[in-house]
Amino acid sequence: MPKFRLHFALPLLATLGLLLAACASAPAAITLTDGLNRTVTLHGPAQRIVSLAPSNTELLYEVGAGAQVVGRDDFSNFPAEVKALPSVGGSMGNYNLAAIAALKPDLVLAAGINTPAEVKSLEALGLTVFYLNNPLHMDGLYQNLQSVGTLTGKTVQAAALIQSLQVRIKAIEDKVPLITTHYKVYYELDATDPLRPYTAGPGSYINILLTTAGDQNIGAALSSPYASISSDEVIKLNPDFILLGDAPYGVTIDSLMQRPGWSVINAVKNKHVYLFDDDTVSRPTARIVDAIEMLAKILHPDVFK
Repeated sequence: MPKFRLHFALPLLATLGLLLAACASAPAAITLTDGLNRTVTLHGPAQRIVSLAPSNTELLYEVGAGAQVVGRDDFSNFPAEVKALPSVGGSMGNYNLAAIAALKPDLVLAAGINTPAEVKSLEALGLTVFYLNNPLHMDGLYQNLQSVGTLTGKTVQAAALIQSLQVRIKAIEDKVPLITTHYKVYYELDATDPLRPYTAGPGSYINILLTTAGDQNIGAALSSPYASISSDEVIKLNPDFILLGDAPYGVTIDSLMQRPGWSVINAVKNKHVYLFDDDTVSRPTARIVDAIEMLAKILHPDVFK
């Protein structure tokens, strides 16, 4: 090869080599269909994420993507370190769109509490939004974990977590046939008005968890997943166990036992009133399995030791 051709070819070869190296190191694009049936594409795993719901925030940390979260909603409080991140609102459904945009996220993770209109408003700012549906069963939770793992480049971690959760659920399911006594349970969400407290109705995660082992949620006959029930009705239904999900708001076991007429309830007479971390059952995250295990041990300690 003539020298002038060699000198001309070397820079081309070097440039081609750099281009090939860059292509090899560049992350592959990620394309997924979200809960609104929208096709969402990322150039690579998201590195700057704003979460619009506590459940999303927990999912991100659960798959190992906590370091990639740069903003969160007002109610995200778990794990504890997330409270140090800047909040973008969410109280009363009001988000600060300017604050979200200022964080320069490459992904905004929305949830069932967000509306399609909010998603469109964020997209109008040039932001990429992925919407996660509220799962109604464990398979839906696994799918959300898998999606979050894919979006953040944590597919291996997500797969390992899903497998561990499936093992724990299987261990519970294997013991359910051993349960011989089934109970009526009252789960309290909010007793700001003790005469008309709110409880979990049909379609709620709580109802699903309580009935998994064959127990009866006394709120199952209500008209919505979260509805008020009269104090007289609770007394009449006479639950065997009472779980106080509103304990963080100041409701105590002693204060419940002092409610007029409640002393005749089996749960009160037998001191089967327990404080319960409502976040574990109201947020569709891996902590749902913690809640199932906790419920099993409270209601059936002879089987779930």
